[in-house]
Amino acid sequence: MQTSEAGPGEAAPAAPLKRADARRNHERVVAAAIEVFAELGPQATVPQIAARAGVGKATVYRSFPAKEDLVEAIARLRLEELRRETEVALGETDPGRAFHAYVLRLFETLARDRLLTGRLAEAASPAAGSVLTVLTELMQAAKASGTVREDATLLDLRVILCGAALQLMTVAERDPAVWRRYGELVLQALRP
Repeated sequence: MQTSEAGPGEAAPAAPLKRADARRNHERVVAAAIEVFAELGPQATVPQIAARAGVGKATVYRSFPAKEDLVEAIARLRLEELRRETEVALGETDPGRAFHAYVLRLFETLARDRLLTGRLAEAASPAAGSVLTVLTELMQAAKASGTVREDATLLDLRVILCGAALQLMTVAERDPAVWRRYGELVLQALRP
C-alpha cells in the first residue's frame, strides 16, 4: 500500500508540485487575460489569452470552463481595484480636488482597458454598481464643497461619464490625451 507522504530520504510526491504548477498557470492566465481584455475587450479569444500566457487552451479552460467565466472574473477583479481606488479618493481632505483628479485618472485608466470601460457602464453589474456608488459618494462630497453642481445625480454621472467612455471605446480611440480631454469635458458639465 502506498502512502501519500514521503519517508526520510525519499522524493516528495508529485501532486503538490502539480498544484503549485496549476497555481502558477492560473496566475499566468489571469495576468494574460487582464492584458488581452484590456487591449481587445470581451471579444478577445481564449486562444489569444492562452498564447499570451504561454499555455494551452485546455489550461485556460481548467480554471475557467467557459470564456464568459474568464471575462466575468477579470471584470470583477478590475472593478474591485477601481472601487478601492475610488475609496482612497473619497478619503482625501479636499473633495473637490479629489473628485477632479479621480475623474481624470479614471479616464486615463479606461483609455487603456476596453473590458473595464464596457463593464463600468453596465447597469446590471453589481461590481460596477459598487464602483459607481462610491464615485457618487465622492461626487456628493464635492457637491457639498461647492465644486460640483447641486443638482448632479448618479444618473447624470452615469450618462455623462460612462457615455463618453463608451463612445470613445466604440470609435476605438486609444490616445490618452483624447480620453483626458473628455474627462475634462465631463468635469465641466458637472461644475456649478
